[in-house]
Amino acid sequence: MLLAIDAGNTNVVFALMSEDGVRHRWRISTVGNRTADEYMVWLIQLMQLENLKPEGITGAIIATVVPQTLFPLQLLCRRYFQCEPLVIGAAEVDLGIAVKAQDVGADRLVNAVAAHDIYGGALVILDFGTATTFDVVDEEGAYIGGVISPGINLSLEALHMAAAKLPRIAVERPERVIGRATVPAMQSGVYWGYVGLIEGIVSRIKAEYGAPMKVIATGGLATLFYSATDVIEAVDQELTIKGLRMIYQLNQLKK
Repeated sequence: MLLAIDAGNTNVVFALMSEDGVRHRWRISTVGNRTADEYMVWLIQLMQLENLKPEGITGAIIATVVPQTLFPLQLLCRRYFQCEPLVIGAAEVDLGIAVKAQDVGADRLVNAVAAHDIYGGALVILDFGTATTFDVVDEEGAYIGGVISPGINLSLEALHMAAAKLPRIAVERPERVIGRATVPAMQSGVYWGYVGLIEGIVSRIKAEYGAPMKVIATGGLATLFYSATDVIEAVDQELTIKGLRMIYQLNQLKK
């Protein structure tokens, strides 16, 4: 099995994959100084619950946007799974697509690989993560750039921290746009504000690109916003993990 690791700013996702797809998926909060041993103590217990053994893992691939997590994750693979992981962004790792932008996060490139392979054509990939990102892939599959805006939960936390009387709230679709109290007013502002953000940015991307584009969404809140706008054409929660497997398979073929 392949161990695919996606280390984001909020969570680190570990996925065990076979030829049939994702078999198991677990996540742990991102902590920069977490050690390889700590990862393994947590991971081995989850594997045992599924009657899995470390020797069943034959390969690994890592995408991280948190640099301090890279070494312990590499050490985890080497020490406990006896394999050298591929690392997205390393010079020797072939993504299979052209990258026509600088300093692009590993997860955004992986999403571009998967989206082009699965959906084809020119694309906008909307990822609801710690940041809300819009990534643009052209007809040939090249990554050409994107947009980064504050994530929804980050915006909510900033609102709570900056305004003394505004509470922490959960993201959900309110019944009305006009809130009759503080909490529904906040929910409306965040929810419909982000719908407006999505529609506005996607519209401007399409106008600038000058050709039809599909819009694919991923990330934890993608489904919640999919129902509110016709801009998003499909939701794919496994996009990053699928991309990691594609890149791993491509590089295995080159050996």
